[in-house]
Amino acid sequence: MKRSFFKVRMATAMLCVTLLSACHSGRRESTEAYDMTTDALEVPAPEAMNTESYAYIKENGFQDATRTPLSTFSVDVDAASYANVRRFINSGQKPPVDAVRIEELVNYFDYDYPQPTANQPFSVTTEVGICPWNPEHHLVHIGLQGKELATEDLPASNLVFLIDVSGSMSDPDKLPLLQNAFGLLTDNLRPKDKVAIVVYAGAAGLVLPSTAGTDKEKIQSAIENLQAGGSTAGGEGIQLAYQVAEENFIKGGNNRIILATDGDFNVGVSSDSEMIRLVEEKRKSGVFLTVIGFGTGNIKDSKMEGIADHGNGNYYYIDSEMEAKKVLVTEMGGTLFTIAKDVKIQVEFNPVAVKSYRLLGYENRLLEDRDFTDDTKDAGEIGAGHTVTALYEVELVSKEQNSAPVLKYQNQTPNEVAHTSGELVTLKLRYKKPDADVSKEMVQVITKDQIRTETSDNFRFSAAVAAYGMLLRNSAYKADATYTKVITWAKGAKGVDLSEYRSDFIDMVESTQNLGEVSVAENE
Repeated sequence: MKRSFFKVRMATAMLCVTLLSACHSGRRESTEAYDMTTDALEVPAPEAMNTESYAYIKENGFQDATRTPLSTFSVDVDAASYANVRRFINSGQKPPVDAVRIEELVNYFDYDYPQPTANQPFSVTTEVGICPWNPEHHLVHIGLQGKELATEDLPASNLVFLIDVSGSMSDPDKLPLLQNAFGLLTDNLRPKDKVAIVVYAGAAGLVLPSTAGTDKEKIQSAIENLQAGGSTAGGEGIQLAYQVAEENFIKGGNNRIILATDGDFNVGVSSDSEMIRLVEEKRKSGVFLTVIGFGTGNIKDSKMEGIADHGNGNYYYIDSEMEAKKVLVTEMGGTLFTIAKDVKIQVEFNPVAVKSYRLLGYENRLLEDRDFTDDTKDAGEIGAGHTVTALYEVELVSKEQNSAPVLKYQNQTPNEVAHTSGELVTLKLRYKKPDADVSKEMVQVITKDQIRTETSDNFRFSAAVAAYGMLLRNSAYKADATYTKVITWAKGAKGVDLSEYRSDFIDMVESTQNLGEVSVAENE
C-alpha cells in the first residue's frame, strides 16, 4: 500500500524521539530575535548543539473598522516556516511559537485560482464565508494567482549559486542535502541558462565561473566536490556573488543569486542590519536574491528571512529531497522567475458592514497605510505560477449594532456609499513589473451579496491550515479550533491532490495531535 512521504519520515524520526528535548517557546515582550538555547528548550542543550533563532511575532489583534478602516501589507510567498515546522514535528517536537508564521503555512500550498487575463501578471479571487473556528464571524479570503509560463517561455537565467561551506554545514542535512538539491536544479537547466558558483567559509571564492547550462557535467562536478570547513564569511560571499552576477548580467533575463546556508554568519559583515543594508543596496542592480535554509541546530531564521525580504527575493527551508524537488524543480518558475515585484495589498473596510477585522499572519509584512502608494517602499515579489493567499477574520455589524461611535472632536459618520452600496470591503493592489520603478494599481470590491454558505475547497483548506497555525501558536483567537477539527476540515477540502502535499499536511496534523495539546503554560 502506498505510504505518504510524511508517514515514512515520521516512522524513522520517532525512533530517536527519546533523544530529543521538548520545545518551549514563551511569548516575549522584546522585538529582538531570541535564542533557542535559552528560550526554546525545557531541557537545555549545549549552545554549540542548538543556537537556532527566530524573530518575535506579536499576533495581529482585531481592529475597529471605524477607527482603523485600512489594513496594508506586503504580499509574502515564502514557505520556509511550513517546512521548518514539519522538521520539528518529524523529530517529535512542537516548534517554537515564533517559528510558526501563519501566512507561510497557508502559502505553502497551491490553490485553484483562475489564470490572469489580458496583460495582468496575476488574477485576484475573493470569497467570503463563515469562519469555521468562530461561526459568529466570517472569513474574507483573498487569492492571487501568478501567470503560469511554460519552461521554454521563461527568460534566460543568469544564476549564481552562493553556497555556505563553513564548518557548521558538515552535517548530513546541510551540505550533502544541499548538493543533492542543487544537482536537481542543474539537471533542469536549459542551453540559454548559465550558472556560476561562489562559496564562502573563512573567505569567499569563485569555484565555477559562469558556465552554460549545456555543460551540466562540469556544474555537477563543481557541486559534488564541495567540502565544509572553517568559519562563515557570509558578507564577503554575498558581495562576491553580486559582483559575479553583475558581470554576467542578462538584460531582460532572470538574474538571481541563490544563497544556500544554515544562516550562521559569524565573520565580516554579519549583523542583521549590515546584511540588510548590503542587499538593499545591491538589489538596485536588478539582481534578485533567493535564500534557502538547511539543517538543524543553528538555523538563523530571522536573519535569512530578512536578507531575502530586502533582496527582492524569497526564503525557503529544505528539510528533505522531496522539498528540494518541490522548490527547485516542480515550482522552479515561481522560485526563480519574478513576474511582479513590490506587490502591496490595502483593504478598506466599510464600517457600516464590518464592525472589526483581524489579518491572519503577515505580522512582519505590515506596512504603514501611506506606504501603499509610495513606490520607494519595498514589498514582496510574486513568481511565475505562484499563488498568494490572505485571510481576514471579520465581525459583521448586526442590525442592533451602531458601528460608528459618537466622538467629541471628529466626525466619523459613514457617507452615503457606505450605507447604500452593500459593500463590505474595497481591495486595492499595487505592483511593479520586474524591471519597472513605477507601480500600477488594481481595485476590486467585495459586497454582502458575495457571502456564501457553500464555500470552495480553496477557502476551507486555507482556513484549516490557518487554524493549525493558530493552534501551534496557542493563539488567543483560536476559539473552537482543535486538531481534530482541523483534520476534518482539511480532509473535506483536500480536493484533487496529485502532489499529495495536502495529504501530508493531514498526516502532520495527526502527528501533532499525538504529541499532545499545547498547554497554556507552555506558551505564555
